[in-house]
Amino acid sequence: MSQKEGNKIGYWEVVSIGVGGMVGGGIFAVLGLAVQLAHGGTPAAFLVAGVVALITAYSYVKLSVRFPSRGGTVMFLDKAFGVDVITGSANNLLWLSYMVMLALYAYAFGSYGATFFPPDYQPLLRRILINAGIILPTIINLFNAEVIGKAEDYIVGVKILILLFFVGIGFQGVEVQRLVPQTWSPPLHLVAGGMIIFIAYEGFELIANTAEDVRNQAATLPRAFYSAVIFVILLYICVSAVAVGSLPINKIVAAKDYALAEAAKPFLGSVGFKLIAIAAVLSTLSAINATLYGAARLSFIIAKEGELPAFLEKKIWNRPVEGLLITTVLSLALVNVGDLTSISTMGSGGFLIIFAAVNGANISLCEQTRSKKWLSWVGLIACVAALLALLWQSLETSPKHTLILGAMIGLSFLIEITYKLIWNRKLRLNV
Repeated sequence: MSQKEGNKIGYWEVVSIGVGGMVGGGIFAVLGLAVQLAHGGTPAAFLVAGVVALITAYSYVKLSVRFPSRGGTVMFLDKAFGVDVITGSANNLLWLSYMVMLALYAYAFGSYGATFFPPDYQPLLRRILINAGIILPTIINLFNAEVIGKAEDYIVGVKILILLFFVGIGFQGVEVQRLVPQTWSPPLHLVAGGMIIFIAYEGFELIANTAEDVRNQAATLPRAFYSAVIFVILLYICVSAVAVGSLPINKIVAAKDYALAEAAKPFLGSVGFKLIAIAAVLSTLSAINATLYGAARLSFIIAKEGELPAFLEKKIWNRPVEGLLITTVLSLALVNVGDLTSISTMGSGGFLIIFAAVNGANISLCEQTRSKKWLSWVGLIACVAALLALLWQSLETSPKHTLILGAMIGLSFLIEITYKLIWNRKLRLNV
C-alpha cells in the first residue's frame, strides 16, 4: 500500500538512492581491474559502460512511471512476458546477480580493510574481513536492519565528498600523457574492459523499487534516473582519469584490490591512502547491508509470485529471514572460491542480460508506456553487444570465467525447472 503523499520521497532522495546504489562499492572494487584491461583508456571504458546504462535507464523510466511498484525489475519482466519458466529464471538470475554484488563488495571491504594492518598479517586478515563483511551485516539485518540504514544517507554523502576531494586535488597533478589514445588498449579490448566493470553501474535500477513511494512520479522519476546515471558517469570518468594520470599503470595493477587508495598516494600521501581506504570500508559495508536487505526482499517478492518455494514468503520478526540466510550462504561460497575478475564477469554479465530483458520488456509494452520503441531497441542491442564483447574478452583471456558465467545462468534455469518439478504452485502477479 502506498504511503500518504506527505510521506513520499522527492527528487533528491531518489537521486541519492540511485547514486548510492551505483557508488556503493563498485568503483572501489573494480578500478584496478578496469585499468588492467583498458590501460590509459580507462575513462573511456567507464564512459562506454555508462552509455549502455544511460540508454537502459530510458526503459526503466518508462516502465517505472507506468507500473510503479516495489517489485521493480521483477514486475516489469512479468508484466511484459508473463509469469513462466523463462521469466522465473530471469528473476532467479537477478537474485543470483545480487549475490555476486555482495561478493564483490565483501571482496573490496576485506581488501581495503586489511591495508590498516601490517603487511605480514594482511593476507589472513583480508580473508577474515571478507567473510566478516557478509556475516556481520547479516546479523544486523536479522535483528535491526535500521542500524546502518539510518546512516546510509550520511555515508553516501561522505563517500561522494571524499571522491570529489580526490578528483579536485588530484587533477592538479595529472600527467596527461598517461591518458592519450596511444596508451589505450585496442578498441575491442577497451569496450570489453568497460563491460567487465559494468557492474559498477548496476545500482541505478534500485530507483525502480522506490517508484511506488515517489511524489509526482511522472516528473520526478525521469529526472532522478537520468541525473543519477549522468552524475555517476562523470564521477567515474574523473576518478579514473585522476588515478591513471597520477600513478603508473603497473603500480595500479599491482595494487588492483585497493587501487583507488594507492592512486591517492602521489598527491595526498599516506593520509590520502588511509582516507580513501576509510571511505571504501564505510561505503562497502553500507552497500553490503543494503544489498542483503534488497536481495532477501527480492527472494520474498519472487516467492510471492509463486516462482520460488512458499517458505521464502514467510517473515520472521517482519523480515524475510530464509531468503536472507540463503543469500548469505551462497554469497559466502562465491566470495571464497572466486577471484575479482570472475566475480566482476559474473555480475556484469548477469546484469547485462537482465537489462537487455528490461529493454525488451519496454519494447513489448511500448504502447502502454508511451515509449519510443527504437530507443529501447538501441538499448537491447547495446546490452547484447556489450555481453558479446564481455564473452569475447573472457574467452580470449580466461575461458574459465566464461564457464563460471555460463554456470550462473544455467543455475538460474536449474533452480526454476527443478522447483517446477517438485512444487506445483499457482503462479500469480501480485507484487
